[in-house]
Amino acid sequence: MQVSPPKELAPYIKHYLFLDNEVTAIQKLRLFSDGNTGLVFSLKSKLISGLDNYEVKNYLPASFIYGQLDGFKDIYSDNEISLIIVVFQPNGIHQLLGIPANEFQDAIIPVEDVFGQKIALLQEKLSEQNNQERVGLLNEFFSSLIATKPVSNQFIINNSLNFIVAHKGDFTLKKLVDYTGYTERHLERKFKECIGLNPKKFGSVIRLHYFLKLLKYKSDETNLTTICYDAGFADQSHLIKEFRKHTGITPKEYLVSTGKLTNNLIKTSPAFLL
Repeated sequence: MQVSPPKELAPYIKHYLFLDNEVTAIQKLRLFSDGNTGLVFSLKSKLISGLDNYEVKNYLPASFIYGQLDGFKDIYSDNEISLIIVVFQPNGIHQLLGIPANEFQDAIIPVEDVFGQKIALLQEKLSEQNNQERVGLLNEFFSSLIATKPVSNQFIINNSLNFIVAHKGDFTLKKLVDYTGYTERHLERKFKECIGLNPKKFGSVIRLHYFLKLLKYKSDETNLTTICYDAGFADQSHLIKEFRKHTGITPKEYLVSTGKLTNNLIKTSPAFLL
């Protein structure tokens, strides 16, 4: 289930995701970049960051923040899970916390290290409520955060993000420089601080997800090559190379996967995703 935040939180939070899985066998969850950072509450059982011959388990914190990903991360479950994922806007975590976004890049960080012990009380309350009440608790928590934060100037970043999304990630840095009027160096610095990825890397993620959108809604008559060109890739080999870099699998493997929990989270058996 996906729920949008209220209007006042929309500049910071894209949506809340509620994911439940009753399978108790070991499964692999592959998370790859969608251009956003996130906060994960694991309410039933902890997720696992890695397995040693499927015996030694390295458990993740019950709640954690994941930053912008360079590629993909594999995490595991070996029991029923109930997840709440707060998906932030690309620059949302920086706006909320005032911490440079690149400090979170490709990292998984316990929420206590960022929000302190008050987050533990929130997790306890979330565990006791239904989803509708959980949305209210999340809105209340984040509304209290923004009430104490000075409004930051996001003009450059917001306009740059709008430009990149409007061009579906297919743009040159020169075009972005011409559009914003700021130097390449200044844009790189602002993106590193506010997004955690440079403009070209962020653009490549947006282009990938535009391709996934076209793939999702393609007709039986539409082939992969047509979608590849429509999404701005030079050819199929370029597409497959970029797709593997971000996801670790091919577009066809993604297409036939039946375990897509969200656009950037795939649930599968450990044997499939190596």
